[in-house]
Amino acid sequence: MGNIKLSPAIKHLLTLRSPNVLPSPPLSQLNQVFTKTFRNAQAKNAETGWLVATTCSLLTANRPSAVGHLYRFVAGSTVENGGRKNGNLDIPSALNKAALMRESALKSVIFVGVPRVILSLAALHEALDDEVRDALRTNSKRSASSGDIESIVTRGKDLWKSIYTPHADKLHDKLGSYHPDFIAFIIQCYGTVLSPLPGRPKSYKDTSSLQDPDQGNLSRAMGSVVGIATLRAEGGVGPQLISHVFGLLKSRDAADNFILSEEDKWLASDEGTEWVIRLVDEVLDGVASPEGEGAAEQDARQIKGKL
Repeated sequence: MGNIKLSPAIKHLLTLRSPNVLPSPPLSQLNQVFTKTFRNAQAKNAETGWLVATTCSLLTANRPSAVGHLYRFVAGSTVENGGRKNGNLDIPSALNKAALMRESALKSVIFVGVPRVILSLAALHEALDDEVRDALRTNSKRSASSGDIESIVTRGKDLWKSIYTPHADKLHDKLGSYHPDFIAFIIQCYGTVLSPLPGRPKSYKDTSSLQDPDQGNLSRAMGSVVGIATLRAEGGVGPQLISHVFGLLKSRDAADNFILSEEDKWLASDEGTEWVIRLVDEVLDGVASPEGEGAAEQDARQIKGKL
């Protein structure tokens, strides 16, 4: 095959409609947002929910560099003068937080798609301290095979029922009527990605290691926090947001099939669920661009500059 090059017209078109990620706000602004919201989470013993919701809000808002800084904030890792300063880094603790963030980003793919997840995972990976990056697991726990596909589908159906009962069957059939493969795809995604992995979920205050079999595992309630944060941040998807708000509220009754911590139980209360929604709004408002310029305004400005 020949060496294909982009024409000048295509190159120009690709500069329009806001093709680039949004820049991170100044670190002082980010630190202010993180510090204020984290202290509030500490007072409610909801640090895991805070980390999950904040990661997903920044990812959905397409602020990948801010995701990287969130890791540095929670891990106590800093970068100064082009070098990393981590003499006091608590590696088992930082590893646990990095794994929780990585898992939160992965689960976000169901709600906001692959591209933004790639960008934020790349930024997170770049921000990680070497010792933490080296201790994250590299073997996949989600590679489907003939031996585990049945258990994946079972986990997906259990989670589906947990979120959507008493409308689970009706919604299942409705989505299936749109495309015969659609609901099968969703159930498999729920089973492989959104549902907790077998084992014990981890929390913010835990530690981890390369040998930890539960590294980064998020609970059933935290999966709903992922859904709420991404859908709230995405905007324009009210029915789906409402469904996953109900999903978090219903997780309080999911103890028979899922492990629930005291934090999970509080997040699944009316007060806790309201707190999650308000947290997402506070994070989004805190990192919002002061210009507030949309894609159409940016395109008009770029075009005008070329005239």
